[in-house]
Amino acid sequence: MSELLAGHWELALLPPIAFAGALVFGVTGFGAALITIPLATHFVPLEFALALFAVSDLSMGLRVGLENPRKAVRAEWIRLVPTIVVGTALGVTVLVNLPRQAGMLALGCFVVVYALYSLAGREATGSVGKSWAWVAGLAGGITSTLFGAGGPPYAIYLSQRGLSKEQFRATLGFAVLTSISLRVTAFLVTGLLLDLRVWVTLLAVVPAALLGIAAARRVFLRISRAALVRAVAVVLLATGGSLIARALG
Repeated sequence: MSELLAGHWELALLPPIAFAGALVFGVTGFGAALITIPLATHFVPLEFALALFAVSDLSMGLRVGLENPRKAVRAEWIRLVPTIVVGTALGVTVLVNLPRQAGMLALGCFVVVYALYSLAGREATGSVGKSWAWVAGLAGGITSTLFGAGGPPYAIYLSQRGLSKEQFRATLGFAVLTSISLRVTAFLVTGLLLDLRVWVTLLAVVPAALLGIAAARRVFLRISRAALVRAVAVVLLATGGSLIARALG
């Protein structure tokens, strides 16, 4: 086992990254991968980071997604699931054939676009029709597999459906948990999760992520969700921009 970690000092940086992502996930219900994947890919290959944090995200998804299932709007979740499945299949097909530099550039662009959307501070209006669930599910399935971040499309859709705060969080938790579960399954089938180094590193990453979820409760009491979203968006602009620069450099 020591041979697996020899020469990989950068792996020691992954638990703190997992902790930071879990703080965001614990407060917002999604978005951990928007922190973890861009930061981790500065130290490890994209495929390794995606596989590693897929399992870490699953542990967080189970912890948060099942907190208050009675508040979830099952009809919304059912509308999302079919295209989440299709999007996941499409995303993993692209991932296994995507050159490293192209994947880094695409991830950087995705992160920057979402950061700009967050900074725009759009409010929910409840004006989006049910059929947009298909688009959100497809987009979320694809981005979940390619970038480890399926939450934003689901959150954007559900925020426009006029749900209460409790309904939004619970329904989003169901959608994110479904997406993560499918991502982990896809990575197992394609072999991305068969790297023993991933499972060794998870011994440190998962506890750090769960600790971050616990700490998120205290953070939530000290900082507003809006302030956190703005702070995260600034970090995302920096990390996304750096990924784009590395891909084009």
